[in-house]
Amino acid sequence: MTVREERPARTGAPSRSGLSEAEARRRLAERGPAPPPQTSRSYRSIVTANVFTVFNLILLVFGVLTLLFADWRDALFLGVLVANSAIGITQEVRAKRALDRLAALVRPAARVVRDGQPKSAHVDELVVGDLVRLAPGDQVVADGTLVAANALLVDEAILSGESEPVPRRAGEDVRSGTFAVEGTGAYEVTAVGPESYAVRIAGEARTFRHPRSPLERALNRLLVSLVVVMVPLGLLLGVSLWERRTHASEAIPTSVAAVVSLIPEGLILLASVTYAVAALRMARRGALVQQLNAVESLASVDLLCLDKTGTLTENALRVVEVVGDDGDLGRFAASSPVHNDTLGAIAAAAPAETVEPEHAVPFSSRWRWSGLRLDGRDLVLGAPELFDLGPLAKRAGAEAASGRRVVAFGTSPVPLDRIDAAAGPPPRFPASAIVVIAERLRPEARTTVEYFRREGVSLKVLSGDRPETVAAIARDAGIPVTEPLDGRRLPQEPRALARAVEKASVVGRISPADKRRVVEALAADGHYVAMIGDGVNDVPALKASRLAIAQGGGTQMAKSVADLVLVRGDFAAIPAMVREGRQILRNLQRVARLFVTKSAFAAFLILAAGLTPAAYPLLPRHLTLAAALTIGIPAFFLALAPSHGVFRTPNFLRAVSAFSVPAGTAAGLGVVSSYWFALYTLDLPVIEARTVATTALIAIGLYFVLVLEASGRLRGAVVSTLVLALAAGYVLVLLWPVSRDFFALVVPTPAMLATAAGASVLVLTALWIADPRFAPGRAHVDPGP
Repeated sequence: MTVREERPARTGAPSRSGLSEAEARRRLAERGPAPPPQTSRSYRSIVTANVFTVFNLILLVFGVLTLLFADWRDALFLGVLVANSAIGITQEVRAKRALDRLAALVRPAARVVRDGQPKSAHVDELVVGDLVRLAPGDQVVADGTLVAANALLVDEAILSGESEPVPRRAGEDVRSGTFAVEGTGAYEVTAVGPESYAVRIAGEARTFRHPRSPLERALNRLLVSLVVVMVPLGLLLGVSLWERRTHASEAIPTSVAAVVSLIPEGLILLASVTYAVAALRMARRGALVQQLNAVESLASVDLLCLDKTGTLTENALRVVEVVGDDGDLGRFAASSPVHNDTLGAIAAAAPAETVEPEHAVPFSSRWRWSGLRLDGRDLVLGAPELFDLGPLAKRAGAEAASGRRVVAFGTSPVPLDRIDAAAGPPPRFPASAIVVIAERLRPEARTTVEYFRREGVSLKVLSGDRPETVAAIARDAGIPVTEPLDGRRLPQEPRALARAVEKASVVGRISPADKRRVVEALAADGHYVAMIGDGVNDVPALKASRLAIAQGGGTQMAKSVADLVLVRGDFAAIPAMVREGRQILRNLQRVARLFVTKSAFAAFLILAAGLTPAAYPLLPRHLTLAAALTIGIPAFFLALAPSHGVFRTPNFLRAVSAFSVPAGTAAGLGVVSSYWFALYTLDLPVIEARTVATTALIAIGLYFVLVLEASGRLRGAVVSTLVLALAAGYVLVLLWPVSRDFFALVVPTPAMLATAAGASVLVLTALWIADPRFAPGRAHVDPGP
């Protein structure tokens, strides 16, 4: 116990009555409507991400050169560029609008005082001069000046970057975007809307902590690798064309055909669109995806930390029994300026008149008690180990061991205003009663826990309640429990902490700072950690996790820092999201190999044919047609299709290369051999030889779609039908004079078809012999690390 020598100035609730409703409406009318709530991405950022990319710039430059110096039909890839960008923008805008509507359900609210009475109001309803009350977890939704503060700690990390909350006193300013972590207060609004930090709350809060997902990091490494390959190959081709004094009308189409094929222009777009569509699906399930990669990140989670209350158990509590002399227990619960689930349950069980406390010590997860002075009596409610329980000790221990929550009620022997709870442990209060409170296990908790265990995801329950209580609930939910850990005795060294928590599935009596330390230690130990929470005490751990999930009924602070908000608070919705994420990860990893196969094919073609004096085997329009039929269209269908199998590749670049390099080389050999055979052996004109090469490329490309995607009877049938439809589309291009002339193709003769088929079968057979995974009827299997 720490006792202050001087009595501080009174910092209770403000005596002001706030604005009147009429005055507030007048000021609101003068200010005009506030901008609607937004998700993390603005329309501008969506357009920028889909249009202004390095690869789009390269494609634009080559497109302009083609239009100026070559046949305009070879600039067809510009249309694909525009179409891809338009599709990406449309899908993301559609997802954004759905998320904006969902965000309105969880947008910050304030407890504003109007006509002397507190009421809930949304941010856009506040005006300058309003009096707003703060409680733990509340977001400061407008700039203002504190008129009252009671042990108030404010998280200002968004503004200052400091992770530790800072104390704020009456007369000091608070800024929108910050959060009340502990204590209570009230502030007078000085700036709202665009004039304050409120317009940047969502973006800054989520930008403050946002690790990239595994697939995003892998794709970034892949793109950097392709750029490293593209630059020297492009220079080599350019020097070769220059040395041969190739005319611009031939040099530019050759350069375009070679370099543009190296660019996986649709890969990043496909990932972005897939994330947007997944977010839209999640919105329909009642989940607000505040970061588009959150659903994919769920697939990579191998360890899930969760709070007990609100996740495994229902938020609503009920008082089972009050043992002892409850005295003013009902008045204490009704008069407390800050309400939580425990006080709500007590108030419902013991209705009483609300009175203005003479002094208040708000509840904090650090000191685990709260106090009120009512009619000169200093009453306290808190964790039973802080009290001298006397004859109530045996009953309290028995109830806690059975899994019930127990809090003690009594009086303080020291005046509350002389206790500095933040400076040290309080005195052992004499207890007059204990309150036995029951939690109800969520109906879906067992099924959800069983799903995670079956999928190999470890579960750790981190709670401020007694270890025995937490362990009992965890066992009821189906979580294997060994010896629960006491959070007050956790190792300080990170590696020792990780080893201790690895062995335990339950940690009780854990502080918010130690929750964060546990998450950080597990992440440093190699785990991909997700955290589910709803309270202020969960926020440090949410920020430290790789994926933060907040309950929709939780505090504003928890929802603001989360990547994913369960608007309806449905823990059972997470398995469906995990399946969605794994489907996305599995599909994108597969279709990425089609895009990189094209790049490997282009590199081979530059080295094998681009450096020779012969005409280049393919025009840009041929490559655009082949890419659309064998990569673009299948990828957009298959990236969102149901799938099963391996969802986590040990080494993404190695796995992609293991497929794409041999596949691209085989496609290059098939195209070059068929082209040269038609050109030199059959002595066909260039246009006919290029028809043979294009036919061979499309046949080989469609086969690779089957190898990658036709796994399982139903999926195999669907993919085979898609491949046949795409092959039929190519036949129609050849048969329709307008499309045939546009793409500079001819109707193939039997000799031309035999040449294309023979080259395709020859190179694919060689590929099957070299690597049995490419054989017909074999779904592609990822190699080990």
